[in-house]
Amino acid sequence: MKPISPEDRAQILATAHAAADAARIVTLEHFRHPDLGADNKLAGGFDPVTVADRGAEIAMREIIARMRPQDAILGEEFGHSDGSSGLTWVLDPIDGTRGYISGTPTWGVLIGLRDESGPVFGLVDQPYIRERFTGGFGEARIDGPMGQGRLATRAARGLSETTILSTFPEVGSEAEGRAFHQLASRTRLTRYGMDCYGYMLLAAGQVDLVVEAGLHTYDIMAPMAVIEAAGGIVTDWRGGPAHEGGRVLAAANAEIHAEALDILRHCP
Repeated sequence: MKPISPEDRAQILATAHAAADAARIVTLEHFRHPDLGADNKLAGGFDPVTVADRGAEIAMREIIARMRPQDAILGEEFGHSDGSSGLTWVLDPIDGTRGYISGTPTWGVLIGLRDESGPVFGLVDQPYIRERFTGGFGEARIDGPMGQGRLATRAARGLSETTILSTFPEVGSEAEGRAFHQLASRTRLTRYGMDCYGYMLLAAGQVDLVVEAGLHTYDIMAPMAVIEAAGGIVTDWRGGPAHEGGRVLAAANAEIHAEALDILRHCP
């Protein structure tokens, strides 16, 4: 694949923001609405999807198809569509649908762009509090109620002084849960339920670690791009690539990543 030109970069940024704007309209139309219902996608469990998930992805796909028809698209709700450019938009219209239907403002719209090697650019939007995080092409930025600025992850500190986040206390399998709690027991503070917003708190220098398991590529592609552009590190639990999902370790810096990895890598 040939390098991305400055003109393509400008068009990619414009497309990502236009798609996020469209998804913001759809998701806010239904958020905290008393008649919002949810279908369950998981037999034997609960994996909700709403009209807002589907509508937001449709809106984003329409914009990408119009502005960047040469690119492929992979979305959580409507799967894969082919492209010719070597670039793929990876969409999660509402990451944290459980939070969305509960009225919490920790869900987000995830828009990632990848090439054959991994993430190129990411945008994470929290429509209700109007915070938008972007990362790629050499910079990471936030635009929100407190203004605009650059994102930067935390400097190194001892593990006993760190804050760790995960969405679910059980994390994943029983073995994965034990490994997570072994790590968390050595940190200062553990918090749960942040969904994609937890990754953005890491990118913004508020926390040190986010550890999860059982993710899909559309869960991590955009957050990974933002965190890496802000100076952080995102790998799997053995230090390998994480952009396809699975077990994810996101760390603010190389030092804390190495300490956490030393514990998590022994999980079978």
